[in-house]
Amino acid sequence: MSIRTDRVRDVRHLGDFTTTPRMLLITALALPVGAVAALAAWALLRLIGLITNAVFYQRVSTELVAPGGGHHAWWLVLFAPVIGGLVVGLMARYGSEKIRGHGMPEAIEAILLGGSKVAPRVAVLKPVSSAVAIGTGGPFGAEGPIIMTGGALGSLFAQFLHLTADERKTLLVAGSTAGMAATFNSPLAAIVLAVELLLFEWRPRSLIPVAAAVCVATIIRAPLLGSGAIFLSDNRIDLHLSVYVLCVVSGVLSALLALIATILVYASEDAFRRLPIHWMWWPAIGGVVIGIGGLFVPQALGVGYDVIDAELTGSIGLGLVVGILVVKTLIWSISLGSGTSGGVLAPMFMIGGALGSLEAQIFPTVGHGFWALIALAGVLGGVMRSPFTGVVFALELTHCWDAILPLIIGAMTACGVSVLVLKRSVLTEKIARRGYHLTREYDVDPLEILFVSEVMSTDIVEFTDAVPVRDALDSLGSAHDDGDGWRQRLYPVVDEGGAVLGVVTRLALLRAGNEGDGSTRMAEIMVDPIATTHSDQNLRHVAELMSVLEVSRVLVVDRDDVSRVVGVVSLTQLLAGRQRDQQEARDRERVLRVRLVRSAD
Repeated sequence: MSIRTDRVRDVRHLGDFTTTPRMLLITALALPVGAVAALAAWALLRLIGLITNAVFYQRVSTELVAPGGGHHAWWLVLFAPVIGGLVVGLMARYGSEKIRGHGMPEAIEAILLGGSKVAPRVAVLKPVSSAVAIGTGGPFGAEGPIIMTGGALGSLFAQFLHLTADERKTLLVAGSTAGMAATFNSPLAAIVLAVELLLFEWRPRSLIPVAAAVCVATIIRAPLLGSGAIFLSDNRIDLHLSVYVLCVVSGVLSALLALIATILVYASEDAFRRLPIHWMWWPAIGGVVIGIGGLFVPQALGVGYDVIDAELTGSIGLGLVVGILVVKTLIWSISLGSGTSGGVLAPMFMIGGALGSLEAQIFPTVGHGFWALIALAGVLGGVMRSPFTGVVFALELTHCWDAILPLIIGAMTACGVSVLVLKRSVLTEKIARRGYHLTREYDVDPLEILFVSEVMSTDIVEFTDAVPVRDALDSLGSAHDDGDGWRQRLYPVVDEGGAVLGVVTRLALLRAGNEGDGSTRMAEIMVDPIATTHSDQNLRHVAELMSVLEVSRVLVVDRDDVSRVVGVVSLTQLLAGRQRDQQEARDRERVLRVRLVRSAD
């Protein structure tokens, strides 16, 4: 039968978001997760300070100090990272291999592939191993480990509750970002990082709980670690047109440095894989590289907040700038490739700041540490492919709000060059090497904006309940003709008034025809419709129905009278949305044309 609907589609049953009141419960659960993650961040920083002081200064103190800040014996600088690497290797071998690396790929893998489940031992071993690696001179930051640690705490809390995998993911990310916000006093950057890198969605159901956890962690941080900017800028900058052009140049240079660093990390990892020894010993070998680098540039060791501060205030010497740019990049990338435990943000801050400080020797003066700030955000945008995170981090670390436009130019340029030249970032290459594909392009699902009425079949075959199977098969013609009736595959069974009673599949119809004399009535072989939808529903709703109920065709019934069938929508027809999306991306056309009117003369 052919059915035509001329009325205006009523879509008031659809909304901008699919959030339910359960979001409030998850938000309430995220609050203690944020508090505990803040305490974990504080404890990790104190533990790093304790180990650094004990190893390099032979004193008991939890103050965060630079390993290369004193005149240490050469053997201490050389062998301390080796011993630290050996300890990390032993912890990974006999504790949990998940503590290896800088934490972010491991968090992403847990979210996408592990149902957001993290083992309890990771919550303990990851911060301890990172503190050992950094405290013995490792050129890493605390943010990657706290992302994994905070995420582990959120995941463990969620695993004790009756939650879905998506809800566990929300609490895992809440713990990760809360820990980061507490480490850097950067709540907005932490939330942006969650969206750009960890959540893989932008929905209120996850964004609001994550924001709540971040806010709690930032509030708790204030009495523990302070509430001011980590690297406060004097905020006096002189912007003019040439500065914006040079920000593009800085962005390109930042992208190239990010590419070099990324390639070095995985070239190092490949080299370590070829070694004929167990991976437990690799961090110790990476420690040898760190120690040698520390002999040349001691300031390259450890987290390096003092060096970053000098870069951003313009008080760093040219010799140290070159040393950091070369040595820090090499020892960080090689040691990270060895599988030791440590983060990427602080090293990227230092390396990016060094690049900008070098640019400041050539570029015009704009303000103290201005070019270091631009390159810092650019390198972060190029390495992580998270330009908004780079911009917001730079702003929150320095409170130099006047630099927002130059930061956007630099970070976006770096990100653009990076994604064009290199397929994977330092955060996703490790996941790809384990045989998994990860895409970080988020767009509107084309099935969200197409409706059932636009693709469904309305010229469909129906059978009344009293029709014999023999007559039903005869009405469809020969199966070899593969006509429209045969391709339909799902047939509504209705009463004399047209009200739907059930459905019959093509397979059931053929089986009934082969097993008897064909006198069996449709009412005897029909089943209740497994799934129905309405013509004003979007195709995503239908796709979810088909996925959950494991069917490939769904009856479309009238919203006002559900006993009336108005069509059938098939799995093949759902591809119409994808086809339109591909067509819009592929087909080129000139919409407007300019007509030149010439004089008759």
